[in-house]
Amino acid sequence: MSWFVVAVSAYLILAVSNLLDKFLVEKLIKNGRAYAFVVCLMGLAVFFISPWFLSWPGYFALFLNLINGAVFAVALWLLYEALYRGEASRVLVLIGGLTPIFSFLLSFLFLGERFAINQLGGLSLMLVGIFTVAFLPTSRSYLSRILNKLRLSQIVPGSGAWVAVGSAFVYALYFLSTKQAYLDQPFISAFIWNRLGAALFVLLFLINRDDRRAIVSMFKKTGSNKNKFTVFLNQGLGSLGFLLQNYAISLGSVVMVNALQGVQYVFLLVISMILAVLAPKLLKETFSWRIIIQKTAAVALITGGLYLIAF
Repeated sequence: MSWFVVAVSAYLILAVSNLLDKFLVEKLIKNGRAYAFVVCLMGLAVFFISPWFLSWPGYFALFLNLINGAVFAVALWLLYEALYRGEASRVLVLIGGLTPIFSFLLSFLFLGERFAINQLGGLSLMLVGIFTVAFLPTSRSYLSRILNKLRLSQIVPGSGAWVAVGSAFVYALYFLSTKQAYLDQPFISAFIWNRLGAALFVLLFLINRDDRRAIVSMFKKTGSNKNKFTVFLNQGLGSLGFLLQNYAISLGSVVMVNALQGVQYVFLLVISMILAVLAPKLLKETFSWRIIIQKTAAVALITGGLYLIAF
């Protein structure tokens, strides 16, 4: 199967999963570390297939696999923190747009990769699109404008932009390092060891008392059958999308697979706008004609940049 088809399928599934992440982080799980803890532990479910696919990679490769898993856990934690602080469409476009840029830079600096003129042009378009998203208005209420004029604006969680930048950088590290692992090991085996590393890392979150309370509280808040179903459904979708994304990376270029993430923004923008109309209380998205045009322009710029990079 073509890496292109696998990647597009992965990003459609991940767009739905990320919107569910936003809902869960806002409504049920208001602690990024607690959510990352549960997600990474649930990732151990992949060990059910270990008798058929798991192989011993050697001590050094095992160590690298576990480290890669820990890096993934950090990227996931930062993603959830950014989702809690900002709008889903804004945060995910920033992370998805910056990840291939960081991948480019890291590949250039440490892997010796060089890029064509069209790829550099695509990189420039992506930067313009990302800045377009970064400067979207965060609030349009008259009260917030008056408070800002009087310098009496309430202290609220930040937009999550800087957290999103950190998440994108760590994701770029993760994808580049796992690509090397997939070159030397069977894909499924390396992926399983990777999940173990993520689960082991998030056990560190149990050290902090506040994080332990948040984790226990999360299980209490998700006590209803409806909430449990939402959590498990989302983790199933997220795991499937992430597995397909990693499989696409194993088949093709990590930079190209990351660059193709522009299709996820299209899916995300369309779904979030539909939800904003049909279920405005579900997601805290700010919409107006200006914002819709600005987000659409940003997606077009990033997608155009991704096209130049990938093709």
